[in-house]
Order: sequence, then C-alpha cells, then structure tokens
Amino acid sequence: MSARPDLFQLIGFGPEGWGAALITGAGMTLVIASSGFLIGAVIGVLGAWAKIKGNRWVRALADGYTTILRGVPDLLVIYLFYFGGSMLITATARLLGVEGFVGLPGVLAGAMAVGVTSGAQHTEVFRGAFGAVSPGEIEAAHACGMNRWVRLRRIIAPLTLRHALPGLGNVWQVVLKESALVSVTGVVELLRQTQIAAGSTRLPFDFFMIAAVLFLAISSVSGLVLYVAERRFSRSARRP
Repeated sequence: MSARPDLFQLIGFGPEGWGAALITGAGMTLVIASSGFLIGAVIGVLGAWAKIKGNRWVRALADGYTTILRGVPDLLVIYLFYFGGSMLITATARLLGVEGFVGLPGVLAGAMAVGVTSGAQHTEVFRGAFGAVSPGEIEAAHACGMNRWVRLRRIIAPLTLRHALPGLGNVWQVVLKESALVSVTGVVELLRQTQIAAGSTRLPFDFFMIAAVLFLAISSVSGLVLYVAERRFSRSARRP
C-alpha cells in the first residue's frame, strides 16, 4: 500500500501535486465572479435609475425584476440560462443548416446568470446609495450651472458610489460564493476542480478544506481591496 501523501505534496506542483490545477480553478472562479459582478453592476445602475426616475410602468418593471430574481434560487437561474440559451443557439443553428446540439459555453452562461441574479442586489444598493446623497449637494451643482451630464459625472456618481461601496462589498461576497454553482454547467472552477482532485486521491476532507482556505483567501484579499477603496472615496467626508 502506497504511503498517504502529506499536505504539501497535495498542494504542491510535483507529480502528485494539485497546486497548478487548483490555481487554475481559482482563476476561473475569479473570472466568473468578476464578470458576473460587472454585468450585475450595469444592470443595477439601470434598475436603480428605473426605480428612481422612471414612470409608473418602468418602476413596476424594475420592481418585478428585483422581486423575482431575489426570490428564485440562483441555481435555477443558472440552469435556465444554460439550457435556455443552448436551445436558442441550437434553433438558430438549424435555421443556418447546422445539425445537432449546440451548447452555450458554460462560462458565458454562468457569468450571465450570476450577473442577472446579482443585478437585483446591485439595484437596491445603488438605489439606497442615491437616496443617501444630500439633495443640497445636487441643488448646489445645479446652481453652479452644471448641466445634467456634468452633475452626473462630477457630483451624483462619485457621491452615490461612496455610499454604495459597503453594500457592493457584500454583493461581491455573495457573487463569489454563487460562482461555485456554475460547476453544474461543466465549468471547471475551484469547487469542481476540488471535486475532481478529491475523487482522484480519495481524500475529500483534505481537498475541501484546501478549497475553503482558497475561497477565504480570495474573499479576504478582495475585501481588503474594497475596504481601501471605501476609505479612499470617503476621505473628503471624514473629519480631520
């Protein structure tokens, strides 16, 4: 019977090590999480604008979006995007004379699904952040002769982002955990790579603990980056 490899061998880059595979999986996790976060931020800006400035029907549409997406399980949204997108692509390919099933790439489906689900949370974060901006600051910009776009670029957007950063940090943590669900589409991200390594070595506890440490490391580093950004944007608001 061969000796059980120690921890350093398991996470190393030698013949028995899974270090390179785990780092690659962690990189894929960051790609999916970052893409989904950015997609969600764009949707969130539009959703917040719809709730704040839209007419009755636009607000109702935005309210329906946030209510549905915050109530439907994230895994179900991923399945809908993956299989629904694959059906649409396959139907389009048949019209062009291509036979057989054409699947939507799992990374694209996962990023879009995570983006749409996180967009509902982004919407509420941006809406609340805009509500925290003092109306007097916007009125002062208007009194100085700034047009709508200049006010948005120089006053509204920076102040809204300042108030939104703590909430955006929470959304990022949720998105990072949601990225593990994308493995159901066949994407080999960190959790899926961990499952492969655990099955190959028959050491599930060891590898799942390693995955937990890697997720915590990513979460801690990204949390520190967001904290620094929050401090930077809040410099003018802090008292000397």
